[in-house]
Amino acid sequence: MRLVDAFDFVGTLFINALKMLIVPLITSSIIVGVAGIGSSGNLGKLGGKTLAFYAGTTLAAILIGLFLVNLVQPGYVNGEPARELLALDADTGDLQERLEGRGVGDVVDIFLRMVPPNIVAAAANAEMLGIIFFCLLFGYFMTQIEHSLAEPLYRFWSAVFEVMMRITAWVMLFAPIGVFGLVARVVAKTGFDAAGPLISFALVVLAALGLHVLITLGSLLRLLGGVSPLAFFRAISPSMLTAFSTASSSATLPVTIECIERDVGVSNRVSGFVLPLGATVNMNGTALYECVAAMFIAQAYGLELSFGVQFSIVAIALITSIGVAGIPSASLVAIAIILAAVGLPVEAIGVLFVFDRVLDMARTSVNVIGDASCAAVVARLEGENLTLGKSAAR
Repeated sequence: MRLVDAFDFVGTLFINALKMLIVPLITSSIIVGVAGIGSSGNLGKLGGKTLAFYAGTTLAAILIGLFLVNLVQPGYVNGEPARELLALDADTGDLQERLEGRGVGDVVDIFLRMVPPNIVAAAANAEMLGIIFFCLLFGYFMTQIEHSLAEPLYRFWSAVFEVMMRITAWVMLFAPIGVFGLVARVVAKTGFDAAGPLISFALVVLAALGLHVLITLGSLLRLLGGVSPLAFFRAISPSMLTAFSTASSSATLPVTIECIERDVGVSNRVSGFVLPLGATVNMNGTALYECVAAMFIAQAYGLELSFGVQFSIVAIALITSIGVAGIPSASLVAIAIILAAVGLPVEAIGVLFVFDRVLDMARTSVNVIGDASCAAVVARLEGENLTLGKSAAR
């Protein structure tokens, strides 16, 4: 038991470090992102098309993930919840009681929780819906005041965001140790039986990511971009490989810009606006993963999630994907937000670490493909002639 306690201590310490990041990281990220979008001179037709593409494809990705996880139900093994196999300790009865009565009417409650009577209390209690809504308003209205007043605010929140990025990166340096503690704890309690549902979960995520790329993004590239999806993916393959190897959409940005301008023929006017914005706010793969992960944990506890709760998961995944920093494994912070918001134990996130690195690489690649696809589609809608065919033929 002493060894199990040691594993539990290491894993819990790492989970606590992740929880510590939630409020300041999301707050600074959303405020800086929204303020940056609103202050951009390109936020006219070009910005409207870009944001519509990003919002639409992210919502489509989440719905694809939600459909597949409900269809396959990886959280169940032979019809039984995988709770014991995954060593999930929270009492299922208490969780179900907390979720009881949440149906279509709970959608109304979502909007009530979005406007907290006390934002300080909301931050102290990690009521993320209220915090996110306040940050969206704060970031937007920063752009509506005099520049001399807005500039110090923007520099302050940008500095906070940069500091939080560095703290997050530092915490993630200890991820291997934290993951070892979390996984070792599960294996010590249940053996290797936990691998079954986790493999099913990973396959569902990968299948959903593949469907999103081929169906959603592929259809938009052909119908609106007027290009062959396969030729397009071949043209941006260097950025896809970079995203997969680094698991960072921010680190991949220079490669993506080069591929889009040189091999696809998008102008710098479009790529210089669409791609940096996408690296900040467009997280198709991340949003899909957040939704599937939350549903998988609920299934593993044997919880029946109503339409209202599932709607909450979709809405929060859509919003929090905007505020996720483009660094490895930062989406785990967003998953913690979703679990807390819908009443699921944040500690359960520990079981996701087993395959997280591989899934992080895959979902980052999808994020970058979504950014690049948006640049091509927006460029075509702006009247540009893409040279993809000539580039691919070389």
